[in-house]
Amino acid sequence: MNTEEAQKRIQELSQLLHKYNRHYYLLNESLVSDQEFDALLRELQELENHFPQFKNENSPTQRVGGALSDKFEKVKHEHPMLSLSNTYSLEEIQDWEDRLRKSSEEDLEYVLELKYDGVAISMIYENGALVRAVTRGDGQTGEDVTKNVRTISTVPLVLDANAVPERFEIRGEIFFPLKEFNELNEMRQLEGLELYANPRNTASGTLKNQDSKVVASRGLDCFLYSIHVGEKRFESHFEALQAAREWGFKAPPAEKKYVAKAKNVEEIMEFIQYWDEARKDLPFEIDGIVIKVNTFDLQEMLGMTAKSPRWAIAYKFKAAQVSTLLEDISYQVGRTGAITPVAHLKAVHLAGTVVKRASLHNADQIEKLDIRIGDTVFVEKGGEIIPKVLGVNLALRPDNSSPHEYIDHCPECQTALIRREGEAQHYCPNENHCPPQITGRIEHFISRKAMNIDGLGGETVEQLWKAGLIESCADLYHLNYDDVLALERMAEKSVQNLLNGIDASKSQAFEKVLFALGIRYVGETVAKKLAKHFKNMDALQEADVEALVSVDEIGERIAHSLRDYFEDPEHQKMLEDLKVSGLQFEVEESDLPQSDQLEGKSFVVSGVFSVYSRNEIKALIEQNGGKNVGSISKKTDYVLAGDKMGPSKLKKAEDLGIPIISEQDFIEMIS
Repeated sequence: MNTEEAQKRIQELSQLLHKYNRHYYLLNESLVSDQEFDALLRELQELENHFPQFKNENSPTQRVGGALSDKFEKVKHEHPMLSLSNTYSLEEIQDWEDRLRKSSEEDLEYVLELKYDGVAISMIYENGALVRAVTRGDGQTGEDVTKNVRTISTVPLVLDANAVPERFEIRGEIFFPLKEFNELNEMRQLEGLELYANPRNTASGTLKNQDSKVVASRGLDCFLYSIHVGEKRFESHFEALQAAREWGFKAPPAEKKYVAKAKNVEEIMEFIQYWDEARKDLPFEIDGIVIKVNTFDLQEMLGMTAKSPRWAIAYKFKAAQVSTLLEDISYQVGRTGAITPVAHLKAVHLAGTVVKRASLHNADQIEKLDIRIGDTVFVEKGGEIIPKVLGVNLALRPDNSSPHEYIDHCPECQTALIRREGEAQHYCPNENHCPPQITGRIEHFISRKAMNIDGLGGETVEQLWKAGLIESCADLYHLNYDDVLALERMAEKSVQNLLNGIDASKSQAFEKVLFALGIRYVGETVAKKLAKHFKNMDALQEADVEALVSVDEIGERIAHSLRDYFEDPEHQKMLEDLKVSGLQFEVEESDLPQSDQLEGKSFVVSGVFSVYSRNEIKALIEQNGGKNVGSISKKTDYVLAGDKMGPSKLKKAEDLGIPIISEQDFIEMIS
């Protein structure tokens, strides 16, 4: 066979095998026997071996895995992969819907989906071919696991390029089917190996395996349920799901009730109640139901919080309970000085994992449940990393039992604890000299959403602190190469990476620096608002309580916390040190409003526009001193209306007498 014939045959076999794969895994149809399929696959493999120049990274032969990976590259997501807010009751779902109805006058329709207990994945396709698959990671940055994802039979490697957008992102969940998971554990048991705890953790570990042949052998599966396309191609999430199935993806099938529409809370609860019972018959694990607003226009109008979308929520099924012996109670000190009591339990299996510790929350909870060392307690893992104690089996309480006395001094530095009025937790006030508070604040400072210092983790922070090299965040910027290299397990390359990461962090925006300081009640969103309003650290430090509460959404609790922080002499010294080290203590010129033409004006943006996208228009409003708001009220100054604006929203604006302007009106307004 000559080169030209080989190239042609490789293309024919690839197209044929992709077709057979799609029909078998997605349409449940066998077009050829297993023997015929294997024979064609062997022929393709042999041709690729003899003519490697024609081997494609999306060849059907990649399903069996290939060479070892030495690392997984970090990749920044084009759109953040936010987590969902969780709810556990009908009342919480009703509260969520009530908030939606206050934000929109339009009729609400929901899409209900199963919450697969697996690993979130984002995949990019270009010209119909899979080019990249990335894990969720921290929501902003994930790991490139493309080579391993290519081995999953239900993930299409190539699509009909004429039927799909030129470039798009699709997201979903990779999971371990129960049949394959149980077979894997049976095999490990026969080999005398430790059994895997649960399908979700095993799926996650498998996806990070450096040998893609191992991944291919495990039989992972994938449901895909969210499409991101540059242009506006679909009106609703449900329509996009239908398109995903038509393109060749394994999207949740409506005929199996894996996905459905609902118009009210009653229909939502019917779906939840059905699957709370029926989930035991599924061939994979789910831990709840995801509820999403269906139309994309309404999703965009509702927007996001710093952590999750406002237009979606996850209902978590009630977790399983077990009872076990409470052997001891210890206390942890957080970075803010908050004291958290922790129950040490006799090891017990719960929801697929071995549980040895559980949260007791605070002194009030211990007193309310009358929890005592030596009790047999009921433990639940209700969506938390650390399980919680729900109650006590009083029938099994020992005769010599005595009430538990909550500590009154810090277990780390022996400082007397305080409890602020109206708060449930006790605190250690020795924030500048209590070891876990010092290291906790530094760990927060270096975290990805704060200063994002590569090459530096919690263990290294602990090591640097114990060696006396750092006492505060500011000390990180005075580390020198020789001192760090002298520490245990420190090689030249890792030291250089650490110092490079510290140096690179100096370019982080002012709002990130403000969040990184770990001021109580100042999260990401509050830090952004404060940075935007005061524009630099000096102005913020000088602001009194009255000036602080005048900022949108800043209340007295936050204001007093800020004043307490800035009035502390040690904090003042550290801030001056950070400023001298070159951190960003003011908003960059490019982030400031370009004009004050819209100062004090609030806008509701709705519909589809021709010159700018909706996000570009919102950015222009802020760049010119205006404010974007999500819903129409008497306080709204303008409604910027594009095509396909909802009629109910239009009517509300007219009823309230709010000026309705076009995109061209807006452009002239800021020109």
